[in-house]
Amino acid sequence: MMNLLFVVNSAALGVGLAMDAFSVSLANGLHEPNMHRKRICAIAGVYAFFQYIMPMIGWVCVHTIIEAFSWFRQFIPWIALILLLYIGGKMILEGLSERKEGEEEKAAQNRSVSGRDLLIQGIATSIDALSVGFTIAEYDFVVANCAGLIIAAVTFVICVGGLLIGRRAGTKLAWKASVLGGCILIAIGLEIFLKGILGA
Repeated sequence: MMNLLFVVNSAALGVGLAMDAFSVSLANGLHEPNMHRKRICAIAGVYAFFQYIMPMIGWVCVHTIIEAFSWFRQFIPWIALILLLYIGGKMILEGLSERKEGEEEKAAQNRSVSGRDLLIQGIATSIDALSVGFTIAEYDFVVANCAGLIIAAVTFVICVGGLLIGRRAGTKLAWKASVLGGCILIAIGLEIFLKGILGA
């Protein structure tokens, strides 16, 4: 049954799940300081979509193939680590390359996160949300779907904030912003990995 407590609980769950996506948004804002509003909304929308779809996939798995899902959960920290190490390392190399070329301002203006990298980030930062399928397993599909939408809405708002903060700082840091963004992604990957391994 949906009530105020349900909305508050879903929003709180959304805040918790969105923290990794917020940090990645901050890194993307640093990496792409000339990001315009439509792109900010599009990037935040990608993260929100994945934060919606992952708990729903988890919900479906809990109600159908729970044994296979339980087996898969052990690989979630490894997948997130590998994906974020790849994207973070790529950002760092781009930043260092710009420093060597000595055309920092021009390079910063041309920097952007590719669609492929954005999808990888979306998966990496939301894959642990599969486990939320257990949290919302007691709900029927309609109520679980509403919970997913609330989580997505919270994620969208938080990620827009991260992108705006990162964009503002990125205009002042030049090539260092890309390196810092890459380091943030790698740190997030390690944090997800250690949390998943130690919590297993």
